[in-house]
Amino acid sequence: MMTTRRVLTRLMLVPIFALSMTPAFAEKAVKPASVKSLIKSVDIPHEQFTLPNGLRVIVHTDRKAPLVAVSIWYHIGSKHEPKGKTGFAHLFEHLMFNGSENAPGDFFAPLREVGATDFNGTTSFDRTNYFQTVPTGALDMALFLESDRMGHLLGGVTQEKLDNQRGVVQNEKRQGDNQPYGLSFYEILGTLFPEGHPYHHSTIGSMKDLDAASLTDVKKWFSDNYGPNNAVLVLAGDIDAQSAKPMVEKWFGDIARGADVVHPRPSVPTLPAPVSKVMKDTVATTRVMRLWAVPGINDADSTKLDVAASVLGGLSSSRLDNALVRDEKVAVSVTASSSSYEDVGIFYVSADVTPGQDPKKVGERLDAIIADFMKSGPTKDEIQRVATGAAAQTINGIESVGGFGGKAVTLAEGAVYSNDTSFYKKELVELSAVKPAAVARAMQKWLSRPVFNLTIEPGEREAYEEAKGGGAPAKFDGFPTTFNYRAPDDDSHIIQPLSVVDRSKFPEVGQLTGLDFPTIERDTLSNGIAVYFTRRAAVPTVQVSVSFDAGYAADPADALGTESLMLSVMSEGTKTRNSVQIAEESERLGAGISYGASMDRTSISMGMLAPNLAPSLALLSDIVRNPAFDPVEVDRVRDQKLASIAAELAQPQGMAGRVMPALLYGAAHPYGRANSGTGDPAVVKTLTAQQLAAFHRRWFRPDTARIFVSGDTNLKALKPLLEKSFGTWASDRSARPVKNFELAIPKATPKIFLLDRPNSPQSIIIAGQVLNKTGRDDLLTLRAANENLGGNFLSRINMDLRETKGWSYGSRSSVSGVEGPVAFTISAPVQADRTGDSIKAILDQVKGFLGPNGLTPTELQQTINGNVRQLPGSFETSADVLGGMVNIINLERSDDYYEKLAEKYRALTAKDIDATARAVIDPDRLVFVVVGDAKKVRPQLDVVGLPVEMVSAPAAK
Repeated sequence: MMTTRRVLTRLMLVPIFALSMTPAFAEKAVKPASVKSLIKSVDIPHEQFTLPNGLRVIVHTDRKAPLVAVSIWYHIGSKHEPKGKTGFAHLFEHLMFNGSENAPGDFFAPLREVGATDFNGTTSFDRTNYFQTVPTGALDMALFLESDRMGHLLGGVTQEKLDNQRGVVQNEKRQGDNQPYGLSFYEILGTLFPEGHPYHHSTIGSMKDLDAASLTDVKKWFSDNYGPNNAVLVLAGDIDAQSAKPMVEKWFGDIARGADVVHPRPSVPTLPAPVSKVMKDTVATTRVMRLWAVPGINDADSTKLDVAASVLGGLSSSRLDNALVRDEKVAVSVTASSSSYEDVGIFYVSADVTPGQDPKKVGERLDAIIADFMKSGPTKDEIQRVATGAAAQTINGIESVGGFGGKAVTLAEGAVYSNDTSFYKKELVELSAVKPAAVARAMQKWLSRPVFNLTIEPGEREAYEEAKGGGAPAKFDGFPTTFNYRAPDDDSHIIQPLSVVDRSKFPEVGQLTGLDFPTIERDTLSNGIAVYFTRRAAVPTVQVSVSFDAGYAADPADALGTESLMLSVMSEGTKTRNSVQIAEESERLGAGISYGASMDRTSISMGMLAPNLAPSLALLSDIVRNPAFDPVEVDRVRDQKLASIAAELAQPQGMAGRVMPALLYGAAHPYGRANSGTGDPAVVKTLTAQQLAAFHRRWFRPDTARIFVSGDTNLKALKPLLEKSFGTWASDRSARPVKNFELAIPKATPKIFLLDRPNSPQSIIIAGQVLNKTGRDDLLTLRAANENLGGNFLSRINMDLRETKGWSYGSRSSVSGVEGPVAFTISAPVQADRTGDSIKAILDQVKGFLGPNGLTPTELQQTINGNVRQLPGSFETSADVLGGMVNIINLERSDDYYEKLAEKYRALTAKDIDATARAVIDPDRLVFVVVGDAKKVRPQLDVVGLPVEMVSAPAAK
């Protein structure tokens, strides 16, 4: 996976249930907390030490939960790859999850066993990282695993594993390339950076180079680059430096120092003259882009360019949004970002052209706005809004100890890229102090150079660069019955360790602490709205979700898309604020607003800073209660929504999501509409402001509302603020609306429905059936069965299609989270030439699991231990707790539901799990939808053994 560093675009706080609203009354202006005060609250105290072999260790203590984040960063990425070996760093990231000498099984298996959360790895131009958050008692286990693959990996790397992971990576590449605009990044890198420049090629590499990678090549890559002296280890959480040091010395101290890695220090290239290119792609709207290579993270101009990009096209109130989207309506969306890497960056501006507008004229207007902004620079207020957003984003991010963001990542980034673990603080201070003139000078210096003009327009792609063949099948015999792994008997390729520690078995898991779910406090506002609150004080933020009993199922059957359009228009103005005022006010407050819906519920959510709680709630209330539904704004947002639907219909998953629900539930059923909820484009074209306002009045009312709050406040202080912002909302005297779930669900007809998407290197396979269960039933045993069939990385379907056959980057099955009748679905993106074989493999796995090959003792052990031990890590943040609280209330669980889960999991038996799955899942009732190139795929499907029916791809109309 590729990641970029520090991109200030539409940041803010966005929790799982983020929302935003504003008051129905004249609110006295409250001055938001200053950026200076916010920055003071951003602090990650830590200690450091370095082992004799060069391993740098950083330790941060956070006792809020019995968890430790283990994050190891190797200063090696794709920019270090020589010509002809592109993709090696990323390929090796995959190989390092496939077993080391003393832990030869899949790396995820023991982590799952100990209850790890947030475990993964990523590769970028500049580094490769691996991370996992584990219960405190499992820290020894995590350190054993990370040290074994650092110091004892090569004996575990075989030709079979290389061939398999080569196939997995090539399918990851196909999966990304298959998306609309998916090929543009290759063009950007290849144009901005000349041949031979370290950033000229993508992190995932070329099919040709991946095909050519030999076992000797990859082993040398490891030996040359993965020594402890080229790594930083961060431990963050329930640990301190005094305790950590002997543990790290024990597991990493015997690893020999590696070669000294030479890090390229390339300059920022300048194009000799402007370059203009046009690409054709399976896209719904033309995208016009302007790109420049700019300096990297540590350059004095980097922060100034971040500010420039945010003001130009990153903020919700950005210059480009206001001009091209809101005022002139010639673009349906715009963005600008400054993606900063270690040595260079890319300054990126783009506009998706409104259908019917001339892309050339939009490009000229884009250029004019950029030129004008370069002369004048941002205002002081714009800079302060950017700085407030960055501080808020950082505060929100450091509530987690690890994962893709979190404190461990923040410390590691500073250490690896800047040799400064407190670099995050310096960035924020610099951001808050930057002057408008300095930003203008930085733009004039870097953006006045020759530009790369790239246009991507609808059309047929050029021929796709394919691999020589798929991944070679590897033998997978299931997981061992114990995890006391020993090195393989064949030690001919093993480098003898300097070991003074016993690696013949895994370390014992220490004492683990159970989950203590926060107490749910309740209150009721004067108008009857129920309030649910949990206190979380780790960081000064508050997450608020106003939830309504509506959802996509509330859409009128003859007006699908009403709710989705209504939600989009709600942020575009109230009776007292226009869209720009809403955007600017939320930015000054450091508040992140989001509007979301499931099939059953609609939520408007806001992540807010605790010091700005009162004005943030006032804004949230106004948006919820008083949307203006200005016809002019409705027309503009309608164009955006139609473009969004067209984009959805150009994307393979979006195409499948349009077809499958109606096949499962019937088109008339409330759950039989598109998963996205965006609706019927023909309907969206005709919806009026009056219809949207009527839908809002009908479904957004106190008697359908619940307010959920989690964060750094208390109910005593919160209640008056909620009373003022929502308690004065008068109830509608009309009968409460209801959704009709009485419609019969059609009997499933096993069949394959094929949607043609020409020139697709991958096919998307979706299979499903509706079960005789609802979301309010106790589905724990069924979900435990699904985990092992297809619900997690180690499941049978995923391990078969990915790790054994190498045909897919990842496949999953799930039991839906609706409150009514649930569906069992399987999703598998697979390489096009293995579509038919993959369907057969899926059916074999499902039939085997439900028949003679039921749950094994090892799978049962993993299910129980993994689910029990990961509970504390599943509710680390306020957003996590808010999500759990929402489930408890909406699904009518007891307040101690999550605390009792451990007891329920421990009581599970293989017999119960098998019986439950066999009683509700019927492989002979599965309906398949396949999206792919019909010329390649149809002959494969004709021999699967199921009827095949061609279905016309949904049209944007």
